Amino acid sequence: MSKLTIKSTLRMNSGYEIPMLGYGVYQTPTNICEEVVTKAFETGYRHVDSAAAYRNEEPSAAAAKKSSIPRSQIFFTSKVPPRKLSYESASAQIDASLKLTGLGYIDLMLLHAPYGGREARKGAWKALVEAKEAGKVRSIGVSNYGVTHLDELEVYIKELEKECGGERKGGKIDVGQWEVHPWLPRRDIVEWCEKRRVVVQAYCPIVRGKRMDDPALLSLVKKHGKTGAQVLIRWSLQKGFVPLPKSVTPARIVENADVYDFELDVKDMKALELDVYEPCAWDPTVAALED
Repeated sequence: MSKLTIKSTLRMNSGYEIPMLGYGVYQTPTNICEEVVTKAFETGYRHVDSAAAYRNEEPSAAAAKKSSIPRSQIFFTSKVPPRKLSYESASAQIDASLKLTGLGYIDLMLLHAPYGGREARKGAWKALVEAKEAGKVRSIGVSNYGVTHLDELEVYIKELEKECGGERKGGKIDVGQWEVHPWLPRRDIVEWCEKRRVVVQAYCPIVRGKRMDDPALLSLVKKHGKTGAQVLIRWSLQKGFVPLPKSVTPARIVENADVYDFELDVKDMKALELDVYEPCAWDPTVAALED
């Protein structure tokens, strides 16, 4: 493995690079969002994960625009809300996010969850593909899709290629975002993505702080002289994921990025290979295709 740094990136199927360390703003209040995103930028983060449902796209983008960092070096993600999956609503949401952020383009637009039924999912994906073709977004993907939803999406991509006249007209999945950590490794989804070179983003990488007393984690905390959060973020990075730690505490924003002066060895990584399925957040991956 090449040496990881806060500047490390992964190349997506779209051809663009995505910074491996992201800063999540889920449930970050609007009145402090610009301030904490600014702190993240000062710390070295260049990747902000927002969403229409978070209601903080505007202050997140404001921090980017007010910083001295060139737009080309900032990676901004948003998402079509879970209950707004259709061609029309997804298209409208992309335009709304563009207008609200004023960033010129969205680096990554995801479908937030696989709800709404088959027709809704296909239509929303088509809207993403068209937005990418139009230059409104640079890369596209999905969030919280189970393997059944991913398999279905591949069918839709083939259908859109035929319907719209060309191999590229169906689009490609650039990124998938899920809750992923040692207590929810999602090996089936990760394997699906690896075969297709889909980048895996990991939200709740520190399990909302709920596992800090786990013996497997505590032994690594002691061994490396790092916090549990730092060990878990490092685990995610070494798995080749894009972790999205979230904090509104300035000291922890800095702490969560201080993960490049140590490395987990093979034995350490093995210690965190747990055979459990224990989400700490919602889990739309198990939703039926009819939902």
